[in-house]
Amino acid sequence: MSRRRFDKEFKTTIVSLLNNSHHVDALCSEYDLKRSTVYRWQQEFKTETGAFKDEATLALEAENRLLKKAVSIFSK
Repeated sequence: MSRRRFDKEFKTTIVSLLNNSHHVDALCSEYDLKRSTVYRWQQEFKTETGAFKDEATLALEAENRLLKKAVSIFSK
């Protein structure tokens, strides 16, 4: 079974519907999505400008998490 990919426009539409008082279970059943996926998209959508974070921002956040783990390991 191959993994499905969704474009940013589709993700934006789903998050927009969720923010407009649509119930997450209804969206998940209608579009055949998992709840965790919809909630992850909602978290990705939360930026100051109201748009999805770009690839550079996501990469920097991942690097920041990695560095925080390294600091906690080496500070012991």
